[in-house]
Amino acid sequence: VQLIESGGGLGQAGGSLRLSCVVPGGIFRTSTVAWFRRAPGMEREFVAGISWRGGYTLYADSVKGRFTASRDNANNTGYLQMDGLKPEDTAIYYCAAGSSITQVTMRIAKSYGHWGQGTQVTVSS
Repeated sequence: VQLIESGGGLGQAGGSLRLSCVVPGGIFRTSTVAWFRRAPGMEREFVAGISWRGGYTLYADSVKGRFTASRDNANNTGYLQMDGLKPEDTAIYYCAAGSSITQVTMRIAKSYGHWGQGTQVTVSS
């Protein structure tokens, strides 16, 4: 299942952007939704995740307090609200969805079976 991302673009340092991820089909309600990113020349890294019920969220230390993951189960959509943007947030952002994911495996990319196409986020200083 291909996830559909939107919302990337150019932001300014200190500004905000919001990414959206539509999860087609019937898998959304039982899927953990997570966000990863890959900066130029860097490995893909975990950014944030939200459990399928929405009761548990996890963030990378680099975005904690600035980014917020949320979900709208009625519209099969996950969100990543990015506030306090920094130039080092510049990357391609990918959403991912998967089932049977625990608090331990949420950070691991291989835990997810469905991915979005990626959306570019560029933050200028």
